[in-house]
Amino acid sequence: MKVEDSKYIVLEHEEIRLPFGIFYFFDRIVISELNEGTHFDWKKVKIVSDLMVNHYGKGNNLIYISNRVNSYSIEPQSWTKFDKKYHLFTSTGIVAYEDSGGISVVLERLFAKESINRFRSLKEALDWALKLTKE
Repeated sequence: MKVEDSKYIVLEHEEIRLPFGIFYFFDRIVISELNEGTHFDWKKVKIVSDLMVNHYGKGNNLIYISNRVNSYSIEPQSWTKFDKKYHLFTSTGIVAYEDSGGISVVLERLFAKESINRFRSLKEALDWALKLTKE
């Protein structure tokens, strides 16, 4: 399920549409929905990172949810580079709707500093993220 089709779209947020995907900036929660066939490399990560810093500022403890409604590839070492430069995320969730998405989660866990949680629905991921923001 896409964010725009969910009940969460009514929560206050900023929606940013880029040529490679849509990013939703909620209060302390960032949700990405990348376009089909995108290769999410450092150049794209940097664009989104700069937008996040402009929106949230530096040193915020954000939660990132990758809502994988489309098939795409990522450059995992870009997230290592991101973490060293920006230090924005405390928790990450990946919504993988197909079993093949679970395999990529295992790979991404090898590169991530923080834990990565896998979810099977956007609702499950957002319920988890909203609970974390209240703690």
